[in-house]
Amino acid sequence: MKTLTAKKVAQNTEAGDVASKPLFIAHHRESDDATQSLATHLCNVATLANAFAGKVGLDKQGELIGLLHDLGKFSAAFQAYIKSAVGLLNQDEDEEFVDAAGLKGKIDHSTAGAQLVWRELSKQGQLGEIVGQILSLCIASHHSGLIDCLSSDTNSLGEDVFGRRMNKADDRCHLNEALGKADEAILARARELTSQPEMLKTMQAAISGIVHAAPGKDDKSTVAQQQIGLLVRFLFSCLIDADRIDSADFENPKGKKLRANGGYAAWDVLIDRLEKHLKTLHPRHPIDTLRQDISRHCLDGASRGKGVYTLTVPTGGGKTLASLRFALHHANKETSGVKMDRVIYVIPFTSIIDQNADVVRKVLEPDGVEPSSVVLEHHSNLTPEEQSWRGKILAENWDAPVIYTTSVQLLETLFGAGTRGARRMHQLANAVLIFDEIQTLPLNCVHLFNNAMNFLVEQCGSTVVLCTATQPLLDKVNANKGSIRIPEGNELMPDVKKLFDDLKRVEVKNSRKPGGWTMDEIALLAREETARAGSCLVIVNTKKAAQTIYRLCSEQAAIPTYHLSTSMCPAHRKSILAVVRERLEKQEPTLCVSTQLIEAGVDVDFGAVIRFTAGLDSIAQAAGRCNRNGIREIGFVHVVNPQDESLGMLRDISIGRDKAERVLDDYEENPDKFGNNRIGPEAMAWYYQNYFFARASDMDYPVSDRTLGHNDTLLNLLSVNSQATIGYGRTKGQAPNIYLHQSFMAAAKVFKAIDAPTRGVIVPHGEAGRAIITALCAAYLPDKEFDLLRRAQQFTVNVFPQTLERLTKAGAVKEIQEGTGILFLDSRYYSPEFGLSETPDGKMEVLCG
Repeated sequence: MKTLTAKKVAQNTEAGDVASKPLFIAHHRESDDATQSLATHLCNVATLANAFAGKVGLDKQGELIGLLHDLGKFSAAFQAYIKSAVGLLNQDEDEEFVDAAGLKGKIDHSTAGAQLVWRELSKQGQLGEIVGQILSLCIASHHSGLIDCLSSDTNSLGEDVFGRRMNKADDRCHLNEALGKADEAILARARELTSQPEMLKTMQAAISGIVHAAPGKDDKSTVAQQQIGLLVRFLFSCLIDADRIDSADFENPKGKKLRANGGYAAWDVLIDRLEKHLKTLHPRHPIDTLRQDISRHCLDGASRGKGVYTLTVPTGGGKTLASLRFALHHANKETSGVKMDRVIYVIPFTSIIDQNADVVRKVLEPDGVEPSSVVLEHHSNLTPEEQSWRGKILAENWDAPVIYTTSVQLLETLFGAGTRGARRMHQLANAVLIFDEIQTLPLNCVHLFNNAMNFLVEQCGSTVVLCTATQPLLDKVNANKGSIRIPEGNELMPDVKKLFDDLKRVEVKNSRKPGGWTMDEIALLAREETARAGSCLVIVNTKKAAQTIYRLCSEQAAIPTYHLSTSMCPAHRKSILAVVRERLEKQEPTLCVSTQLIEAGVDVDFGAVIRFTAGLDSIAQAAGRCNRNGIREIGFVHVVNPQDESLGMLRDISIGRDKAERVLDDYEENPDKFGNNRIGPEAMAWYYQNYFFARASDMDYPVSDRTLGHNDTLLNLLSVNSQATIGYGRTKGQAPNIYLHQSFMAAAKVFKAIDAPTRGVIVPHGEAGRAIITALCAAYLPDKEFDLLRRAQQFTVNVFPQTLERLTKAGAVKEIQEGTGILFLDSRYYSPEFGLSETPDGKMEVLCG
């Protein structure tokens, strides 16, 4: 049966026409004083949510939650509030008028629909209770983000939050009043949906699919419960996106015209553009022939079925266009008569999104094609000049065929708080997800990520490709907590060992020595290697080491020397990299000292590399910046162990270094065991076995009592939630009588995709940076100057709390205007060589008056 349309239920308005004033309104548009009837809004949201949830066979469930999500708005209390707020009620003439400002967010309009769904479905046995809880959670949470089922708060550990919401007093949620006032057609359709056998059967099939694939086929297992929680979030996403789209399109009809609504350029068209471009790429270096071979294997693999694949290619192997070739051809392959919806590239760092997206945009959006109509970037470093108004609208819900985004955005979509990120989750269904540099996945997210990828592939019809030179063996971790399921033979390269041998362009030299290297010795080696090979890159583990080596090299050598670190804002780093790339291209003598930011995906080609000891994956990534294009017979990568290196605050690097040193030591005893390659597949597999074994307890995202009130893990909170379940039993003397126990909201609030509590500070780099600070200082409401603030991201450095405290005490950091929370840096504390510094480096310059 088709969904209920606004025309069928238009109340006091013609077919939902907003020209007249309906009795019950959902929204008011200030520009022309138009109103949208509540009935129209509910039907529109139901139609959209039906389509979104239909991607996983849950169209009727999507329709039901869309139809009832704002049922509470039929109450007199809410109508008085909204009409008073928008001026439809007069303070002096209308008795119903209320102080809307004081009531904002205080009139509950989401519980009524949730209670109705729970009441109707929970009458239908145990399965009805399960389905009722899942759908009620979505409705009750549509303004706050998913609510907890059981509380994880220390003072109320195990309290049945869901049950309390379903039993909320009628005078506070207005269900009975809404049932008496709502359009009969809407209520009739809701009754029809809740009584249809498919409402329970299709949800049962979805849950059974999850349980069947889980370890032990146990629906109470950690893996199954986390994935059932992801199913809740998926439906929640369908509702949120449908609600936000309809609300925004009513408010801004012009913006509605900019939406693609899935009407993208055909995959055949995009494939044709890519294949024509590939034909123009004639080999310039011997390595280019190997890159073409890699691309052909990706094309061959694209015809295979949906699933999880690995693409294991040494750095510099041309993964960007090769993986795009796989993605486009794979998306064009029909499965059950349906092609895939979109390709999503997930990249760890904004520094490499820029270059990769730019390459792909030039191919897929040639002259004459509307910008952002094919390739949509969504990450924090976008400036207004780089993102059109259309792009901003499409980025809200990833409504484009090819998306470039960051690991942070992807993880926030799956696990973050609120509704903004969750809104996009349903777009991950029936999609090709390409994870570039997958080895950079935060270790504490491993199990959460693995379970999410299995859910998207097995339940949502997506394909996942894990790309890297250093596969992190995500399929070998504890399966009972969540290991990614990679079928045998799903590596896209037919012979990884031979590929690494053929692409070997560097020799990694284990240059560690007893007692370690002094900084002077490392600087001398860097100068000698630059003289020998023409260029040298030194990659260190700390900013302090980078500054020390840079100073020693620049003071004692006539060779142009450059410095890169995250103390420099993105605009500063980009300008330095542009100079370095130009010099390397011209084969001019160049020495660069950098922190590890340059390792993953940055396209530079040095004659030699020196790498401080770190994880073997980092050493391999560093090697990818050496002899990248194979223009030299061989490049040398020296692994050195510096004296007195302090890595106390850098646990990941410290443990990685220790495990890499074990592999390097083992290699010296038996090189044949590792294929005579210190960074080859065998060495990398042994490294990850050691590294993951040492870090097994970190992979389920531990959270401390300082953060949550008690020690726990996000994996537990988002699955069986054992501590809250035990807490309930301790209080009530029995197990909770609800199926799902997750603390969704508590987990989302403590989740951070990058576990670093840094604060952004706008820095006065160059004329542009100074101009942005001056403009923000002069603005009437600087925290509302969104274009300026977005542009300021290119001139922002993220600072740790202890550093910020010292800078603040020194008077080096000030607020743009008091109370805004927007910070800027005194120009004396920003060095053209090193970026942000804790000591003054120049004369005071007045930027704000």
